[in-house]
Amino acid sequence: MVSRKNARHRLAGAFAGVAVLALGLTACGGGGNTDAGGDADAGGDSGSGDLITVGFAQVGAESGWRAANTKSIQDTLTKENGFDLKFSDAQQKQENQIQAIRSYIAQGVDVIAFSPVVESGWDAVLEEAKAADIPVVLTDRAVDSEDESLYVSFLGSDFVVEGEKAGQWVVDEFGDEEINIVELQGTTGSAPANDRKAGFESVIEGHDNLKIIASQTGNFTRSEGKTVMEGFLQANPDIDLVYAHNDDMGLGAMEAIEAAGKVPGVDIKIVTVDAVKDGMQALADGKFNFIVECSPLLGPQLAEIVEQVVAGETPEKRIITEETTFTQEQAKEALPDRQY
Repeated sequence: MVSRKNARHRLAGAFAGVAVLALGLTACGGGGNTDAGGDADAGGDSGSGDLITVGFAQVGAESGWRAANTKSIQDTLTKENGFDLKFSDAQQKQENQIQAIRSYIAQGVDVIAFSPVVESGWDAVLEEAKAADIPVVLTDRAVDSEDESLYVSFLGSDFVVEGEKAGQWVVDEFGDEEINIVELQGTTGSAPANDRKAGFESVIEGHDNLKIIASQTGNFTRSEGKTVMEGFLQANPDIDLVYAHNDDMGLGAMEAIEAAGKVPGVDIKIVTVDAVKDGMQALADGKFNFIVECSPLLGPQLAEIVEQVVAGETPEKRIITEETTFTQEQAKEALPDRQY
């Protein structure tokens, strides 16, 4: 279709502007311009035959990372770039995502994309999409289905590697010193929570001086991270390190540590994953000690995958984003140009 070919050319120029549009994302905590749990057209009139219609079912708006991820997608999959985006916020509930996906199937969208709340329980609805001949792209989080034909591609980070990077810093930092670790896990059953835990543990395994003395979910939110950390501090007077599965929970833990009269980053060190602006500022200030990056700016890559699929091409089954790690000095250098 000529219009889709033209959309590909428009994207080349538009992607350069996504970084600029992503500035100030921490102020977008609402996660987009939809009503919670509902759908919204973000790309123009539905049924417009010269646009690629994409139904996207987002996890929610639980963190600064998720707000940045939503904004990247909405700023890229626009009418001007050749897309008709239908967006829904699942409020971290799997049943809401399944309902949204079924709605997209009923509407006959060209492509469905979503970030699964949890890993399991998707086969039935994905089989419905397959039967309707609607390709599915997974973003950020994977599913544990044995039938890989139910989705065409996964775009996101390697969460196991992220956990390994965090664990390696702990091993290198503390050597043979006896260290009591508490872990703030992400949403129970989610891919990042499962994999970041597994990666971290695989690296510290065999180092008997590094002990995880408590581990509990904080659901990737700052408020729950603070609440869980308060409980950890009451139950365990000798905590040396917090390993948080995302920056927001780490920031909540930081607040709890300060409220307990201790100095975060000194009395209790903090290692986390994401590298959103608030987390990077905490690292630059010495309240965090190490951050493993997980980039939320997946919109441009998702657009390219969608165009490939609609053009009848076969994208790579697993596309991993390039990411790094940050120390305090590196955070200070990166902050002035940080996009999220």
